[in-house]
Amino acid sequence: MNYTNKDIRYIKGVGEKRAKLFNQLGVKDADALFGLYPRSYQDWSNPMTIAAAPFDIPCCIKARIFGSIKEQYIRKNMTIFKFKATDDESVLSVTIFNNKFLADKLKTGEEYLFYGRADGNLVEKLMSSPEIRKVGYQKIRPIYPSTSGLSSNIIEKIMLEGLIATEFPETLPQQIINQYNLCSRSFAIHNIHFPASLKALETAKDRLIFEELFILQIGMLSKKERKNIISSCVLREDYRAEFWSKLPFSPTDSQQRVVAECVADMMSGKPMSRLIQGDVGSGKTAIAAALIYCAVKNGMQAAFMAPTEILAEQHYKTLSAFFDGCSFNIENLTGAVTKSKKNKIKVQILSGNTDIVIGTHALLQDDVQFNNLGLVITDEQHRFGVAQRTLLQSKGNNPHIMVMSATPIPRTLSLVIFGDLDVSTVDTLPKGRQKIETYAVKSGLHERVYNFLKKHIDEGRQAFIVCPLVEEGETDLVPAEEYAKQLSENQFKDYSVGLLHGKMKPKQKDDIMRQFADGKIQLLVATTVIEVGIDVPNAVVMVVENAERFGLSQLHQLRGRIGRGLYKSTCILISDAQNKETVERLRIMSDTCDGFKIAEYDLKSRGPGDFLGKRQHGLPDLKIANLANDMYTLRMARTAAKDILKSDPNLSSPQNKPLADEVERMFESAAEFGYN
Repeated sequence: MNYTNKDIRYIKGVGEKRAKLFNQLGVKDADALFGLYPRSYQDWSNPMTIAAAPFDIPCCIKARIFGSIKEQYIRKNMTIFKFKATDDESVLSVTIFNNKFLADKLKTGEEYLFYGRADGNLVEKLMSSPEIRKVGYQKIRPIYPSTSGLSSNIIEKIMLEGLIATEFPETLPQQIINQYNLCSRSFAIHNIHFPASLKALETAKDRLIFEELFILQIGMLSKKERKNIISSCVLREDYRAEFWSKLPFSPTDSQQRVVAECVADMMSGKPMSRLIQGDVGSGKTAIAAALIYCAVKNGMQAAFMAPTEILAEQHYKTLSAFFDGCSFNIENLTGAVTKSKKNKIKVQILSGNTDIVIGTHALLQDDVQFNNLGLVITDEQHRFGVAQRTLLQSKGNNPHIMVMSATPIPRTLSLVIFGDLDVSTVDTLPKGRQKIETYAVKSGLHERVYNFLKKHIDEGRQAFIVCPLVEEGETDLVPAEEYAKQLSENQFKDYSVGLLHGKMKPKQKDDIMRQFADGKIQLLVATTVIEVGIDVPNAVVMVVENAERFGLSQLHQLRGRIGRGLYKSTCILISDAQNKETVERLRIMSDTCDGFKIAEYDLKSRGPGDFLGKRQHGLPDLKIANLANDMYTLRMARTAAKDILKSDPNLSSPQNKPLADEVERMFESAAEFGYN
C-alpha cells in the first residue's frame, strides 16, 4: 500500500480517535505525518563507559547488573527499586520508580543498555529512571512532538508502518541534486526518522534543510518576479531636489540614497516593492514624505497606513507640517472619525480631490475607493499581514509599494521575511538625535530608581515603566495593573500615574496615549503595547522591569520611545537574573544603541523567534530549517532558486512540475504565485 496523500485515519494503527490527536499536532494526512520530524534523538548506537558518561546530558551506557535488586516502599503509591551495574571499571547506581514490571524482568549478571542522564560525582555515577533495553538494541531512536494520548512511542510505530508502505518520488531537479551534492528524497525521509547512523542523519538533514529553504525561496522570488509587471504609475518627473529644499533641515546621506533608490524604481516602468528598514529615529518618515511629494506632483494619490489611530494621527500632523505651503489635500481616515465625515472623505478620495490619505485598517474597507492610487506606504510592516498589504495595493492599478520597519533585521534574515521586496537600509541617524544612556541594575536599587524618576518629573519631564506580560501561575512578577495601582498609592501618590496594556479597548489605549502626549500623565506604566507608539519628546526616562524576559530587539524598540527630544534620556533595565547569557545580553544593551548590532546578536543568541513568530505574516512555517544556523544554506538555496527561475520562470517544464507542486503545497495557494 502507498500512503501518499492518504488521510491520516487510514494509516495502519491510527483510526478515528488517534486521527483527532494527530490533528492537534497539525497532521491531517500521510504527507504531513512524514513531515512531522523528530524533535530530538536517543543515540543507542554508540554506548559509552560509565566513566566517560557526561553529567546531566542524555547518554547510553552499557553495563552488567551485579548484586541484588532491592525493593523499597517509600509511601503510598511510591515504590523504588535500586541496584548497581558495572562495566568492569566503574560502578553505576540505578534507581527505578514505581515500575515493578521492569524490575522483575531485569536479571543479575546480564548486560543491558541504560539511557538517561547521569548524575553523581567522579567517584560514583547515578542514573534515575533510565530507559533500559537488552544489548543489541543499538540504534538511533527518534523522539517526536507528542500530545496527551499520543506518545512518541506510538508515533514511532505508526511512522515506521507508513514509511515501509510508501514510496517517495524525487521533488528536486537532478541538476540541483548533483550540483549541491544532495542525497535522494527517499534516503532523506527514511533517515530523518530512523537514521542508519549519525552520518546518515546529517546527510538527511542537509538535504531536507536545503529543500525547505529552496522551495521557500522559489515561492518568494516568484512572487517578487510577478510584481515586475508594467505599471501605470510611472514617475515622469523627479521632484526630490524640490522637496529637500523645502525642509528646515538637511537630509542625511542615507535618506538621500534611499529616496534615490525608490525614485529609480518608480521611474522604471515597473511597480516599486521596497522595504525601508532603519533604526529607531533614523528619519524614515521624511523618506516617506519625499516619495509622497514626488507621487502627488506627478498626479497620483498616496495612501499611508499605520497600525494604530494615535500613530496615524501623528503621521497626519507630521506630513501636514512637511507639506505646509503646498496645495496638497491631506485627509486622516481612522475608526475615530465620525460617520458623516468618513463619507465626505471617501467621496473626496474617489473624486481625486484628496491627494494623500493617512489612516489605519479603515483604509481597507470596501467602500474606500481611489481615483488614481499610485503609492501605498505601510508603517511598522510586521503589524500587518501580507493579505492586508495586498488588499490596499489592489485599490490601485499596480501602485508602488513601500513598507517601513523600525525593527532592524539582519540582511540574510530579511531575505526570508521580506523576500518579495527589495530592501533599503537607513543606516545613519539625523543630527541631534539623542544617545540614550542605558544601565542594568538589580531590583534592590528600586528606591534610587524611583527617586531618579521623580527628579526628572519634577523638572517637567515624563517617564515610562514597562512591565513584562505575566503568564498564569507566575507569582514572582507583578502585573502592570497591580504595579500601577501600587505606585499611585505609595511612591508616586503625588504624581499622575497612567496605565496602558494590551487588553484595553483601542479607544482606551488612544485616550491614555493622548493624555501622556499632552503631558496630563507624568508616569506611564505599560506593557510592550508601547513598542510601537507615538512620539513624545518630553519622555526622557524608561524603566524596564524584569528586563531578562525581553528579547534584545524588543528592548531596543522600547528604548526608542525616549530620546526623541532635546533632553538627555536614560533607560534603566532592572533584573536580578544571574545566568551568564542574561548578564551578557544586558551588557550589550548598555554598551550599544546600534539596532543592527543588537539584532545580529539577538539572532545568534536566541534564534529567529524574535524576528519571525507573529511577524512572519504570510510565510509558511519552517519545519526543519533554523534561520539562526542555516544562513549559509539559505544563500545557496536562494542562488539555486534564481537559477531555476531564470531558465523556467513558471516552473512549467515537466522536470519542474514536482517542484511547482511542492511550492504550491508549502504556500497553500498555487493561485498566489500563478502556477497552473
